[in-house]
Amino acid sequence: MLTVSLNGIKMVAPIGMYAEEKIHPNTFEIDVDVWVRTEDGKEWPFIDYAIINDIVSAVFTPDKEMLEQLVLEVHTKVKQSFADADKVKVCIRKLHPPLSNSVNYSQVCLEK
Repeated sequence: MLTVSLNGIKMVAPIGMYAEEKIHPNTFEIDVDVWVRTEDGKEWPFIDYAIINDIVSAVFTPDKEMLEQLVLEVHTKVKQSFADADKVKVCIRKLHPPLSNSVNYSQVCLEK
């Protein structure tokens, strides 16, 4: 099994459920892992991480409010783009979310 990963993709976007988040954009960090089967004697599948980066960039639009929406859309589009993928994992972290306590990040992951 081969894993191709793109980790620590940084995005700044006005995404969130609160009005303040539309005015003061949040910083997000995204990790994407793609697992593909490999066989001796056969050409290995090519997973282009530039395509993964483009998918993440395209999904982060201001009409989104919830991390769950983002993680599902990134996951779906990565699976559609790489037919050889056995499994895809996407994690999205909102760095320093605007909460009453100091929090490093909130995170949502989808793996299937």
